Amino acid sequence: MTNLFKPSHLKELCKKYDLTPSKKYGQNYLISDAPIQKMINAAQIQKGERVVEIGPGFGVLTFGLLERGAQVTAFEIERKLESYWEDNSHDNLEIVWGNALTQIMEHGTLSNSKYKVVANLPYQITSHVLRTLLELEDKPESITVMVQKEVADRIVAKPGDMSVLAASVQYYGDPKVVCKVPRGNFWPEQKVDSAIIHIEINSHELKDIEFDKKFFEVVRAGFANKRKQLWRNLSVGLKIDKDTVQNTLKELFGNEKIRAQELGIEEWISIVKKLT
Repeated sequence: MTNLFKPSHLKELCKKYDLTPSKKYGQNYLISDAPIQKMINAAQIQKGERVVEIGPGFGVLTFGLLERGAQVTAFEIERKLESYWEDNSHDNLEIVWGNALTQIMEHGTLSNSKYKVVANLPYQITSHVLRTLLELEDKPESITVMVQKEVADRIVAKPGDMSVLAASVQYYGDPKVVCKVPRGNFWPEQKVDSAIIHIEINSHELKDIEFDKKFFEVVRAGFANKRKQLWRNLSVGLKIDKDTVQNTLKELFGNEKIRAQELGIEEWISIVKKLT
């Protein structure tokens, strides 16, 4: 496995399997073990636990998970790697070929079972992957992923700097930045720094699917135009007269001129209960 941290070996593998690190699939290979161990430690992987990985590539994270005794289900879209994984098969590893965003919703072994997600995500689909995972009926216990540092900072933002992404993730779980991963830890070297985030998923007992839908309808309406005050966005997006919205915001927060980015999850929940 140590060879997987050497760019020279990765170049040989790319040549052997007719691969060019793809911008389309976000293929930048980790060439340092430290971030791998930090991800696995943050996820608190125990022997026998089921772990879902997205985009294993040549398996630098996969092999690290297997060494900890995890039962790994890895979703890989690059079919050129089929023979690689045939040569590197493992009793505790299942490779699922195809687009993880669609396959993960249909994969039967994840239904009614406990599992964690640990992945070095292709950056261009980070938000889509997180939304897909968080909206699954059978959600993971936790999500530990490598993302762009800028995206990590957005996800863990506090009221004052909130966004739809921050609200979406924080509605379902408690995200924390584990550490920064400088761009030099990758081959080819990335143009931006990365970060590992860990999201502990809430039990979600007090919410239901219908409330979830209302929550996101209200949040998306509220963030529709950041330059405008929240009451105007909600009035337009939810088709509610402005006096009702303004009075509701004044009742809840003592200020009808508040903006969407100033609100935390509990404030959004209170708005949903009042306006829907």
